[in-house]
Amino acid sequence: EGKKFTSIEYSAYEDMANEKAAEIREEAFSRFDLTCMHVYHSIGEVKSGEICFFVFASSSHRKDCREAVAWLVDSIKSGLPIFGKEVLEDESHVWKVNN
Repeated sequence: EGKKFTSIEYSAYEDMANEKAAEIREEAFSRFDLTCMHVYHSIGEVKSGEICFFVFASSSHRKDCREAVAWLVDSIKSGLPIFGKEVLEDESHVWKVNN
């Protein structure tokens, strides 16, 4: 509707999210030749322009890292029960939908 958002308020079923994140983590290590991996997703309010989602992976081969990070982002965005409420400039909100 042309309104700008000012922040996103993330909420989650934390136990379920942590369990699913552990499954995704294990699958990533079995699929890709990774030496290290870290994933962080914010819970609570994140102002516009701030980082809310961070994925780090290392490997002896950059192709594995690129493929792993792309797979991780898609898997986390589609699989974790984390919900984002976009707060708009007029204090109204809409629920974020990942495509």
